[in-house]
Amino acid sequence: MAWLRTALGAALLLSVFLTGAMAEEKIRVGVLKYGTVNWALDAMTRNGLDEENGVDVEIVPFAGEDASNVALQAGDVDIIVSDWLWVSRQRAAGADFTFAPYSTSVGSMMVAGDSDMRTLSDLKGKTIGVAGGPLDKNWLLIQALAKKSDGTDLASENDVVFGAPPLLTAKAQSGELDAVLNFWHYAARLEAEGFRTLISGTDAAMQMGTLGPVAALGWVFRDSFAEKNPKAIRGFLAADQATKQLLKTSDTEWEIVAPLTKAEDEKTLHTLRDRYREGIPSRSAADEEADARTLYRLLVGIGGEKLVGPSTELVEGTYWPGLTDGG
Repeated sequence: MAWLRTALGAALLLSVFLTGAMAEEKIRVGVLKYGTVNWALDAMTRNGLDEENGVDVEIVPFAGEDASNVALQAGDVDIIVSDWLWVSRQRAAGADFTFAPYSTSVGSMMVAGDSDMRTLSDLKGKTIGVAGGPLDKNWLLIQALAKKSDGTDLASENDVVFGAPPLLTAKAQSGELDAVLNFWHYAARLEAEGFRTLISGTDAAMQMGTLGPVAALGWVFRDSFAEKNPKAIRGFLAADQATKQLLKTSDTEWEIVAPLTKAEDEKTLHTLRDRYREGIPSRSAADEEADARTLYRLLVGIGGEKLVGPSTELVEGTYWPGLTDGG
């Protein structure tokens, strides 16, 4: 019977070992209730990509961006999607938030397909809709590029209307606006209807000095959380990469995600799919950060402290250091 007790003991130890090895790290992800990030998180959790990478993702929905930011600051969630400008401002104030690139998809200035407008100078005297407000990064960059190119002052030489993305989309569709600068997924919907891109935020940034597309949005979390939960952060970012690869290569997956996109038809869905894929970051973290620093300096000169906060340089640590060693 001694051999039986030994065998049972060994089996128990093996069970304990395997259970510990397979234990999943919990991570709470705060997202906008109807945001595009939900498309990826649905694909991730439905396909078990979080579990495959050792994490158990809990999705915590919020009604607005401010609410998710507050939740992260309060410790009610572990990670959210936000932009590196917000992270830099928070770090300048003493917080330990940090950023890992999520998407390079940015807003675009859209015009009707049959419009005779081809360059920024053609916008003179037109009615322009802008989502995101007067301090929207893309709007500021496009204004700066227009001034640099031929002295055009888009803010003073045009009737500029600020508003919510759905409202501006409707006004563009009805012809009330000559051009509209809208968030990427609204621009994609207009594209599917026959509108075309006059210029995107990425186009403007590259013409102003960046060497490639810069991720406007990223996963934001605390340095302290990453230090205490390295497996959770690395596992989640690995699951995110696996999800991006799935959405990049599988058209079938987009048919499953379609209800979340609220695409009105196949053409819209395919346009959203293609633009999402274009926004998947493909450059090294070092190249991304170098261009983000260039872009930050441009924005300091354009928007000043109201936009970037008190620091004249992107605050050190804004980009998560773990990205440089395989994170």
